[in-house]
Amino acid sequence: MLFAAFGHLTFQRAEFQAQVPDWIPLSKDVVVILSGIVEFILGLGMVFWVKAKVWVGIALAIFYVLIFPGNIAQYINGTDAFGLDTDRARLLRLFFQLLLILWALWSSGALKILIERSKK
Repeated sequence: MLFAAFGHLTFQRAEFQAQVPDWIPLSKDVVVILSGIVEFILGLGMVFWVKAKVWVGIALAIFYVLIFPGNIAQYINGTDAFGLDTDRARLLRLFFQLLLILWALWSSGALKILIERSKK
């Protein structure tokens, strides 16, 4: 997350802008900067905020859900970014988002807690 945040704010800014859907009512650069700041905060939270790691993991999973429309827009519009220069690559990226969501929940311990609560 920290590396992605750094990329949002510096050398990958144009790549991230390519994923922002046209229907978002803000400039693509503003969206990329704001999402980079959120990623930076969530990344720091995952590393340093141990007592709230479960909540940070849930917030990160929600963040991944919220940015998913960007991945869909990239697929639908056929936008090349991050080396995703074929429809097949862009389609596979959509499924990768689910893995990111699960990873955020698992790595924070939230997945275990959510599973335990669902058994009750």
